[in-house]
Amino acid sequence: MTSVGIGMNRPPNDNVGMRALHYLTFEISEDTDGIDTVEGMASTDAAAHAHALAEARAVIEWARAHHPHGPGPLDEGFDWDHDLQVSQDGDWHTVTLTLSGTAAFLEAFQRQFATSLD
Repeated sequence: MTSVGIGMNRPPNDNVGMRALHYLTFEISEDTDGIDTVEGMASTDAAAHAHALAEARAVIEWARAHHPHGPGPLDEGFDWDHDLQVSQDGDWHTVTLTLSGTAAFLEAFQRQFATSLD
């Protein structure tokens, strides 16, 4: 797996079409079947939870806007799909966004967020 930090206190990138991300950190994994996975996670206190969730939703909206042949099951021919999970453990809130897609989707994801990748 490759750890990818997206937006870690960087200024907004006008080419991205969305504000910089400050909470989500992504890991990218690639398999041999042509399906790639990008998993983002943010664990925050209650005060920052809404911001972390908004970032996850903004990434989904980016995917919808730039890759309209999704979301949907990859085995049915869609280019990408996602799963957004929210959990709470005591005072901590965790937002987990998993995007799966074709190699072309992952390449576009990496290009779109190139200035924010570690």
